[in-house]
Amino acid sequence: MSTERIVIGGATGFMGQYLQRRFFNLGHEVVTISRSSGDLRWGDQAGIDTAVDGASLVIGLAGKSVNCRYTPENRAEIFASRLKTTASLSHAIATATAPPPLWVNSSTATIYRHAEDRPMTESTGEIGTGFSVDVATAWERALFADELPQTRRVALRSTIVLGHGGVLAPLKGLARIGLGGAQYDGWWPTSRRRLQAGTAHIAGARRGRQKFSWVHIEDVARIIDFIRETPSLEGPVIAASPNPVDNAEFMATVRRVLGVRFGPPMPRWMLELGSIGMRTESELVLKSRWVLPEKLTAAGFEFQYPTLDEALRESFDREAAA
Repeated sequence: MSTERIVIGGATGFMGQYLQRRFFNLGHEVVTISRSSGDLRWGDQAGIDTAVDGASLVIGLAGKSVNCRYTPENRAEIFASRLKTTASLSHAIATATAPPPLWVNSSTATIYRHAEDRPMTESTGEIGTGFSVDVATAWERALFADELPQTRRVALRSTIVLGHGGVLAPLKGLARIGLGGAQYDGWWPTSRRRLQAGTAHIAGARRGRQKFSWVHIEDVARIIDFIRETPSLEGPVIAASPNPVDNAEFMATVRRVLGVRFGPPMPRWMLELGSIGMRTESELVLKSRWVLPEKLTAAGFEFQYPTLDEALRESFDREAAA
């Protein structure tokens, strides 16, 4: 494989670090952009323009983590960190003498509504409402805002990404101390301010039946490779295993793979108090995210980790226990 230049914006996170190592090991030149480290800093538009000009692939992953309390300050930063960095990449591509043929920008499957009745796909999915959805839709608008006739663009609507670290790191510890039970939804008092801001989670699926769509980090990387090789793929593309589960099954599988027998369910009041203490939001585990990778399946993509059990065993280094 010939050496290519690949530009990764937002390379310090879980997915960015994985992709950076993977492309580097394949012999490519990898140029990273971040706020505090990497080859370039956001704000250095001249440097970003130079890096993007002649690149074979641009990947946009930048954005403040949504794993935080949705205070006004955090909400503003969540928006700004996505929109400004996406606009920066778009400017670089628009002014390039040799624009990259492909720009894959991160998005999220959270863009769809809370779904208990049927799975969402690129063709049949219904866009939801609320703060998280507003972030996702604004992010995708920024991706497709400019005329870039020589660059194919993909909004990668990723689900929860599994692998070594990421969301599984704290979950592993909690499960081993007996806090790995299903997460139960239920009533919880909500202020008018949170309702107006779209940050309130309205009670939905009961007894851990909210759907949990997921994907392994290696399959995310392979999906990007597949998109590069499949010119027909553009616009929104869902990155998710074809075998979603519900929350109760997910937590039961986590316990089984780790060899943990005990894990009582956690009611919503406990989740809300825990979310406050951990400076996060209960919506991240209570919203029913049910999506299927319609476009990838139709194009013939084959997942390396199609089932949850094998994805978790690899993530927890438990292959020998299979």
